Amino acid sequence: MMRLGVNIDHVATVREARKGKLPDPVAGAIAAEMAGADGIVCHLREDRRHIKDKDLFLLKEIVKTHLNLEMAATDGMVAIATEVIPDMVTLVPEKREEVTTEGGLDVESNENSIEEVTRKLHSHNIVVSLFIDPEIRQIKAAAKCEADYVELHTGLYANAEDLGTITDELEKLRSMAIGAVKMDLGVSAGHGLDYHNVRDILEIEQIEELNIGHAIVAKAVMVGMDRAVRDMMDIIRR
Repeated sequence: MMRLGVNIDHVATVREARKGKLPDPVAGAIAAEMAGADGIVCHLREDRRHIKDKDLFLLKEIVKTHLNLEMAATDGMVAIATEVIPDMVTLVPEKREEVTTEGGLDVESNENSIEEVTRKLHSHNIVVSLFIDPEIRQIKAAAKCEADYVELHTGLYANAEDLGTITDELEKLRSMAIGAVKMDLGVSAGHGLDYHNVRDILEIEQIEELNIGHAIVAKAVMVGMDRAVRDMMDIIRR
């Protein structure tokens, strides 16, 4: 059965709208775990637009399942990661002006630097995942960098509106998941997945984990985190 990692970034986004204390992303993580989530995901951005350093350190203390830290491959972020020691670090591209991560990490063009970051994280027993577009050249580069996992960017699939594009993107994800496994990489997937489009992704048996944030937090605004996570877990279990 696929695992579910709940990204709690947007709980912090709501908090930062008023620059106050509520809602608390750490409390959101506790609620998600209690509802059955297999892990918690957070992205510590360089501009600290939502998750703050204090949130991350508290999450390390309270998360009982699996803490996945998304971050840019920079010296500053590596220093924080090697202090916190999350269960996993997912290296992602990051641009200050973007609303959310817009695409996968270009591992192929940055093999040397990403391999160096991967080596540093491994030296602290941190599992390393690379968030990439579903392209064979990026998967091969991830394997060369000795990453443990790739997280396939599902944005093009999730945002597609016509059946032909949806089918093509789904098949691309399927074939790249198979390719990654052949290269001894674990496979997760995420970005733009919701309670409807996630169903076809569940048919790709090579994918071990789905990382979903916005859709769950959006539903939690209406029905609470417990119900929002349980509803997604029910879909995954079925």
